[in-house]
Amino acid sequence: MFAYVLHSRPYKETSALVDFFTPDGRLRAVLRGARGRNGGLARPFTPLELELRGRGELKSVQRLESAGIALLLGGQALYSGLYLNELLMRLLPAEDPHPALHQDYSLSLAALAAGRPLEPILRAFEWRLLDELGYGFALDRDACGEPMHAEVLYRLVPDAGFERIQQLQPGCFHGRDLLALAEADWSQPGALMAAKRLMRQALAPHLGERPLVSRELFMNIKESSRD
Repeated sequence: MFAYVLHSRPYKETSALVDFFTPDGRLRAVLRGARGRNGGLARPFTPLELELRGRGELKSVQRLESAGIALLLGGQALYSGLYLNELLMRLLPAEDPHPALHQDYSLSLAALAAGRPLEPILRAFEWRLLDELGYGFALDRDACGEPMHAEVLYRLVPDAGFERIQQLQPGCFHGRDLLALAEADWSQPGALMAAKRLMRQALAPHLGERPLVSRELFMNIKESSRD
């Protein structure tokens, strides 16, 4: 099966415990001889051909081979890729098949490697992840099913959608920005910023209070680049 490595850590003397992302979901397996050839393959962003053996939740890697050229991510693209991996590790249940999300992940990595703008890639993947997990909501209609209006203010109600509000308040959204997001129209002024705030709010209840390591690393590298 086609796989990517999401996370790997040492296991016993020469093995590694590896989380793979496959069309069949997130699978955890023991990779024996991880300090040898297989260990060189078990890196993030490398397309792999994977065969597992075992019936329990913790399986063993029977075969691991390259299925293509490793995607070379550097700088902010690298931390963006690590962020996608951490989202999947934190939110995706083990052994829960999501073939469409797996394809989206592969396309997102390719876009990062090609040097395309980061923000639209990240926001689009966050949205697809929420939708795949059953946490999605309409961007062109409010929680009551009424069409979104450009001139109206809204606030997000977790797991329900948007409700109208009468006056500006922290964390609220303009209808025009939400309508732009519904069309993936990133040329709309304020759309990208609104998308970032929206995804933070939508992901927060599912991520819990533990901060994302990749997000902190990403912020550190951005701050360093300004110095």
